[in-house]
Amino acid sequence: MQGLSVDFSRLDNFVSKEELKLMDYKIKEAHKMLNEKTGAGRNMLGWLDLPTNRDDDEINRIKQCALKIQKQCDVFVVIGIGGSYLGAKAMIDLFTNNFSNMLSLSQRKFPQIIFAGNNMSGKYLRNLVEYLEDKDVAINVISKSGKTLEPAITFRILKILLEQKYGITGAAERIYVTTDSQKGLLHDIAKKNEYEMFVIPDDVGGRYSVLTPVGLLPMAVANINIEDILDGAQFASHLFNEECIDYNDCYKYAAYRNILYNKGKEIEILASYDPCFRYFIEWFKQLFGESEGKNAKGIFPSGALFSTDLHSMGQLIQEGKRNIFETVINVNLDRSFIELPKTDENLDELNYLAGKSIEYINKQAFYGTLEAHVQGGVPNIVINLDDLNEYIIGELIFFFEKACAMSGYMLGVNPFDQPGVEAYKKNMMNLLISDND
Repeated sequence: MQGLSVDFSRLDNFVSKEELKLMDYKIKEAHKMLNEKTGAGRNMLGWLDLPTNRDDDEINRIKQCALKIQKQCDVFVVIGIGGSYLGAKAMIDLFTNNFSNMLSLSQRKFPQIIFAGNNMSGKYLRNLVEYLEDKDVAINVISKSGKTLEPAITFRILKILLEQKYGITGAAERIYVTTDSQKGLLHDIAKKNEYEMFVIPDDVGGRYSVLTPVGLLPMAVANINIEDILDGAQFASHLFNEECIDYNDCYKYAAYRNILYNKGKEIEILASYDPCFRYFIEWFKQLFGESEGKNAKGIFPSGALFSTDLHSMGQLIQEGKRNIFETVINVNLDRSFIELPKTDENLDELNYLAGKSIEYINKQAFYGTLEAHVQGGVPNIVINLDDLNEYIIGELIFFFEKACAMSGYMLGVNPFDQPGVEAYKKNMMNLLISDND
């Protein structure tokens, strides 16, 4: 079932067929590097096989563990930063009520899920500790090494909180660790304390890890169908492995990105007209920013939620510097079932919209904005989703992961390392250590 399609028709005035055809050799070269594992970062391609070579025993263990967590706590805290939380947060926002953490347990049917360890704000952590004091709590700490400072600090504080609440043995029953299989500080802590542990595969980087236990365990706690997500990604892994660009929208998207970049379009805005995509956009920004931004190259990945951001950034997008292009996620099926009612007095002069669904009105904002931006010199790509369900979002995840890898190789960088990330960490640690001397 293909629930995802890409509309490139609004690029015709910006990219010629001849320019696209000239990318064919780069596509074939990148395709070969991925499939034969001959390119840079070849030891980090495990994400390619995750949907197909899934471990059914591990999936069942994740589901059983999720049921245990649902029974034992009011609040489930997921501790991680970057790829260790963005994918799970994105999926939970897409498939749960916008106000799920405010609903009662009977309405929600799973614990409140809070994400922490993604900043070093003392105020945030103090507020979190105060909130958790009278709650039953379980935590999932996610880190390959255990050395990343933001989650490590949060884990230490929440571990102490749980041990004070439940004792060392009781706390151990409520701490779940997702980390390296063999080594690292967090691995050693988990082994010593006999915490239930899930493995981040050695050949999968953090920003590609959403389809591992990193993303799957928090999703399962939120009653998201993780098998449907994997099935959708598996279908996409076959669909988007066709070498010919004419039959592969994923490769075509990567090619268009590179052509637009070479024409000075250095900023990509991923946009959606539904706020539930907010953290999916954040996941996209990390995926492409960390993968492509090196060697003084890279498209700057940005994001917008329309129509909200049309009232803040709309002027710049419409008439600012012409160094941007947009990719818009559009969900075709309307599941809101809410219409604007008619009133007798019509004091707000909205009766001309009476009887129309809010989603229909939102769609007209989408179409109107799309044409205005294209006319204003902003190339637009539209990714159409037939529906918003786990299977199709599984397709979308793999679409972007594969496109990112292809685009990185076409750009001439290693899409699977992140050497620049260590620069700020090194400086920060030097300052902290010298301050302690």
